[in-house]
Parts: sequence; structure tokens; C-alpha cells
Amino acid sequence: MQIIITRRWLGENSTLSTVTIDGKPHHFILEDKDRGLRSDMSADEIKALKVPGRTAIPTGSYQVLITYSNRFKRSLPILKDVPGFSGIRIHAGNQHIHTEGCLLPGRTWWPDGNEFVVGNSRRASEQLQTAITEAISQGQTVRLTVQTDYPV
Repeated sequence: MQIIITRRWLGENSTLSTVTIDGKPHHFILEDKDRGLRSDMSADEIKALKVPGRTAIPTGSYQVLITYSNRFKRSLPILKDVPGFSGIRIHAGNQHIHTEGCLLPGRTWWPDGNEFVVGNSRRASEQLQTAITEAISQGQTVRLTVQTDYPV
């Protein structure tokens, strides 16, 4: 399974992206502010640009697993080996203050001042997790790629 997150719009502290699964449109993802991090940067380069708890993960490709989250007390998708980050999960939330670097799916979105908000996040999260779980149970590797395509 291939999940592609394409960052499209920047808020003051938030980033809104479109999502496709195996080439089909799925929903939206809300993240913290994109500070231009890339997975090919050194740890020192990432550390110099990262604002802890307020920075979107580096662009790149990551394997997705389902593991138990002590914080959320249930199994959730987690991204493996994100440079400069740990515990990056896909979970429900509506505003960038809920992310702490994680990915928040939403079925809808709207602007809120200089920020973006996603709606129907719990449903979008459940749908995405179900698709990931089914792919893994069928022996597929799930890859999530983060890329940028901001309007000029």
C-alpha cells in the first residue's frame, strides 16, 4: 500500500495536505508547520530547524506499522525511522495544537484565521487505520510518502 501526503497549503503554524491511497483520493492531513525538513538532511541540520512539538516531519518515505500507543491506550499507526522525530503517529485531532508532529486525518477542512482545521477527524482516522490494518494483514508493506506541492 502506498499512502502519499502532498503538502499544499501553509498556515502560520499549520500545514494542510491532500492524501491518496494507491493513487485514489482519500482525505486531508493536518500537521504542524512545514519548516523545510527533508529526510536526507543530517541530524544536526534537522535539529537546527526543528521547533519541538511544533514542526512537521521531514519529507520522505516511511514504513507504517500498527503498534500499541501508551499515550492513547490503543493501537494506532506509527511511522518508522523518521529522522529527528520519535513516536510519530496517525491519530484524530482537529487543530495544529493537537499534532506534536503527528499526522491528523480529516474528511473536511477550513481556514481558521491564519491556520487550517480538519473536520470529521475521528472517522477519517478510523478509515485510514482500517485500510492500513487490512493491507498489513494481507502481507503488504505500507509506505507513507510526504512530499510538497505548494501553489506558486
